[in-house]
Order: sequence, then C-alpha cells, then structure tokens
Amino acid sequence: MKLKLAKTTAESENQSLTLTEVAEIVENEGQKIFYFDQDNSHKNLVSLVEHFEDKGLSVYLKEVKFGLDENDYMYEVHIL
Repeated sequence: MKLKLAKTTAESENQSLTLTEVAEIVENEGQKIFYFDQDNSHKNLVSLVEHFEDKGLSVYLKEVKFGLDENDYMYEVHIL
C-alpha cells in the first residue's frame, strides 16, 4: 500500500511512502507525525492505524483543515 504525503509547498511534488517505509521511520525515530494528502483513501489510513495498534503503539488520525473550502484538508497521523 502506497500513501501519498501532503505537499510542503504549492510547487513541490507529492511524495509517497509504503507501509514498510513508514514502519522503518517510526522504528528509527520512536514517535512521528505524518501529514498525508487528501487523495489517500480513508480505508488505507485506517489500515495504517490498525497496523501500528496491533504492534502496541498509540496512533491518532484526524483531518486537518487548512482553508475555507471543504476540500482543503489533509490527514494527520501521530504515531507514539
């Protein structure tokens, strides 16, 4: 499963991470906050949350709105 990260600037390209890459980052850094693009399916993000909860970690998933339009949002995933 590939998850698309949110852009850091308007001109930048979207980067993608696989579930194993996310797991490696969390293993190396301990805790991490990821911001994912709205193009990711909610089902894939729930699968990500369940994967880390099965490993005994706490995971928080929420939508972050950054504009007035209802389509201006991204997903925030905090893994502890």
